[in-house]
Amino acid sequence: MMTDDGPDPFTNLFEAPAKFARALFAPMAEAAGGNPLSAEDMRHWAEVGTKLQTMWLEYQAEQLADPRALVPWMDPARWMGLAQDWYRQMPLADPAQQQALWQEGMEVWQQVLAQYGLGAGGQEEARNAADMPRRDRRFADPRWRAHPAYALIHQTYLFLAERVAEMVDRIDGLSDDKREQLRFTTRTMTDAASPANFPLLNPVVMERTLETQGENLVTGMEHLLADLRRGQLSHTDASAFTLGENIAVTPGKVVHETPLYQLIQYTPTTDTVLATPLVIFPPWINRFYILDLNARKSFVRWAVEQGVTVFMVSWKSADASMKDVVWDDYVRAQIDAIDHIRARLDVPAVHAIGYCVAGTTLAGTLAVLHRRGEQDQVRSATFFTAQVDFEKAGELRNFVDDQQLAAIRGLTPEGYLDGRYMAATFNLLRGTDLIWNYVVNNYLLGEDYPAFDLLHWNGDVTNLPAKWHEQYLRDFYRDNRLVEPDALSADGTPIDLGLVETPTYVQAGKEDHIAPAESVWRITDHFAGPLKFVLAGSGHIAGVVNPPGSGKYQYWTNTGSPRTLAEFRDGAQEHPGSWWPDWIEWLREQDPATVAAKGKRKPGGRGDRVIEDAPGRYVAAR
Repeated sequence: MMTDDGPDPFTNLFEAPAKFARALFAPMAEAAGGNPLSAEDMRHWAEVGTKLQTMWLEYQAEQLADPRALVPWMDPARWMGLAQDWYRQMPLADPAQQQALWQEGMEVWQQVLAQYGLGAGGQEEARNAADMPRRDRRFADPRWRAHPAYALIHQTYLFLAERVAEMVDRIDGLSDDKREQLRFTTRTMTDAASPANFPLLNPVVMERTLETQGENLVTGMEHLLADLRRGQLSHTDASAFTLGENIAVTPGKVVHETPLYQLIQYTPTTDTVLATPLVIFPPWINRFYILDLNARKSFVRWAVEQGVTVFMVSWKSADASMKDVVWDDYVRAQIDAIDHIRARLDVPAVHAIGYCVAGTTLAGTLAVLHRRGEQDQVRSATFFTAQVDFEKAGELRNFVDDQQLAAIRGLTPEGYLDGRYMAATFNLLRGTDLIWNYVVNNYLLGEDYPAFDLLHWNGDVTNLPAKWHEQYLRDFYRDNRLVEPDALSADGTPIDLGLVETPTYVQAGKEDHIAPAESVWRITDHFAGPLKFVLAGSGHIAGVVNPPGSGKYQYWTNTGSPRTLAEFRDGAQEHPGSWWPDWIEWLREQDPATVAAKGKRKPGGRGDRVIEDAPGRYVAAR
């Protein structure tokens, strides 16, 4: 197909494989069946091409009718500009580099072809299973090695990706931050360029196209266009989940709300409960029900079953009414929730959990309370994969220079950042797993989406207040001001983390790519009170959501006095399974007193005015 601007890349992406497949496999089909392709088969292939072309033209017409739908981050010119900027920084144009790559590339080709008995160094007989010089799980399917052409394609790609990545480390004159940013960009570019992502170069896709006579491409185009209309990559079948029915199902009531959050209290399942209640502050960049996915995985349900009175904050997804919301508002919200729980249950203090960015804010809240002499309102604090010192904050630091902040500012004309941008950013951190894997499976192979609650949660995005989001990236990630005494303030009170003496439990994920364990560890350098650090297996989500019944992963503790994470690891004791039982034991040690689970410990009982059933309205707002 041609457009006014030349070939249409999206139509050709799917239409060309159908034609190529027919040409490539027709002789094979004739040889196998003894008959040429029938007129009916040829008509079917033509119909597939027409379907693909028609669907794409209809989508283009929709976009031209509604210019607002052409979101900036999908503008091809923007991505082409980024690619050109990247190329200018790399030494690829150097003739010496090109010559070296060419020579080494020829050696790779000789190695590969030798496995098939081809070339000067070929074996007399080709091996039954070719042994490739480089391996990658994207090319684990045997069909990538069944034919020398596909072997050469993916081995050449892996070789070039490897060498380009090495170039970044050899470029002179780059600061550590710029080198890391270029390293991230390079990986993003090479991930996108993988031959697995292109139908003509992927033997698994080509074979599926032949088997289905191109129907996989039609289904894949339907998936692609649905995601383009949605403005977000789909990972799962969203229709399979309904809040309050098969996710976020732990019984409870919304007992308090403000324009910024709702407060949920969960119904007890034990006759007695710990006297000190627990309030959980989840990150507002996600929905709270990551901690209440289903009965088997729910941290909330499990904590309730351990005899804890559990409250959960459900943050409102930002809209234009929240354009002036900043960090102070979230600190005040945490203090407000603590005060409301204390008054509701007539208790002097609460236990508090802060997850990710809400943990960062909880650290600020504790500092504010200590400065005001009100620290006794929080009996203990637990941090799930939360950072306070951002010097080692990982790859998210690649998005916080002045140019990036200016670009983000341009995406927030109504005072809030569409959550789809944040989702795309987090997907880029694990592009192979969270982007290109789904491009291949859902767009090229035409596979159905799985019904996976964790992936559904991951795609259930929330909008962010623009002022606060920029403030967070600038003051925390870029300038690391939270660890400077009194450099920041909240609600008119200067913040000094060194004042915090609240007993603290810190959980980090061994493989966390969002809040790296090395970064989470730094909280031990700033808090002054008793602190227990636990390193859990897996990452930012699975390291936290690991119920005892799953039998997965492990965690490490160290009863000594390690000064660094490396020292912690060297002297750590490994424990199989979930760290949740260790945490509940620690929590009980902070205040073992119990009370009867009656009165307002049972939300919605006689005389208790509540707002609505859990999970509430805010979590359902889009």
